[in-house]
Amino acid sequence: MNASIIPDALTIAGRQYSSRLLVGTGKYQDMQQTGAAIEASGAQIVTLAVRRTPFFQTSGGQNPNEPNLLDVISPSRYTLLPNTAGCYTADDAVRTCRLARELLDGHKLVKLEVLGDAKTLYPDVPATLEAAKILVRDGFDVMVYTSDDPIICKRLEEIGCVAVMPLAAPIGSGLGIQNRYNILSIVENAKVPIIVDAGVGTASDAAIAMELGCHGVLMNTAIAEARNPVLMASAMRHGIVAGREAYLAGRMPRRRYASASSPLDGLSQA
Repeated sequence: MNASIIPDALTIAGRQYSSRLLVGTGKYQDMQQTGAAIEASGAQIVTLAVRRTPFFQTSGGQNPNEPNLLDVISPSRYTLLPNTAGCYTADDAVRTCRLARELLDGHKLVKLEVLGDAKTLYPDVPATLEAAKILVRDGFDVMVYTSDDPIICKRLEEIGCVAVMPLAAPIGSGLGIQNRYNILSIVENAKVPIIVDAGVGTASDAAIAMELGCHGVLMNTAIAEARNPVLMASAMRHGIVAGREAYLAGRMPRRRYASASSPLDGLSQA
C-alpha cells in the first residue's frame, strides 16, 4: 500500500490510502456477509468496537468457539481501527484504547468516541477533548468522532488528533448531511483530514460529503442495514469516487437563468 506514491492519496498518520471509504464491522448477518461487503466497498481502513468485538473479548481471538473477525479482515490486508464505541466517560475511552494497543502489539491508530447520550448517541464534547489530550500525550494516533462544530473540530486538531470526524447526522440515522455549511467551514479551516462519520444513508450522501471537500467518509449502518449490503457497499465505493472527482474537477457556477449548451455565435437572425 505504501511502496510507492499513490495519486490523490488519503494520508493518515503518515500512511497513504487509495480508498477514501472507511467501514465498520457491526450489524451484518454473519461473518461471510461482513467480509463480502468490506471486499465490495474497496475500503482499506476497517473499524471495530473494542468492547463488542469477539476478537478483543476472547484474549486476542484465541477462543475456538468464538467467531473471529480477523478471519475476514486480516491485518496484513487492512488497517485495523479499534474504536471506543459504547464508552461514556473519558476514563473508559482511554482505558479501552490502551487495551486495544496491548492486544494488537503496540497498535497506535485508534478512533476515539465518547458518547453523551444513549438515545441520540451524540458525543460528549468536553469528555472527548479530555480523552483526546490524554491519548495524544500517550503516543496514540487519534482519529476523533465529534459534533459538527467548527470550533471544536479545530480545537481537536490543535490537540494533535491525526483526523477529525464530525457527524453528518446522528449515528445510524441515515439522514445524510444535515448542516453542509458547518462541514464546509470545518474542511476549509482544517490542516488534517476531515472524515464525515455517522448519518450517511446512501451513495448520494457520501458523494455530497466528498463534493464538500471532505477527505473521506466512515460508515457502517448504511451498508449493513441495506436490503443488499454487498451491493450497497459497491454503491458507496462508487459514490465516494464520483464525489471526490467532482470536487477536484470544480462544479459549474449556479445561475438563475438558462445558459445554452451549444454556442450561439454565427447563427443567422430570422
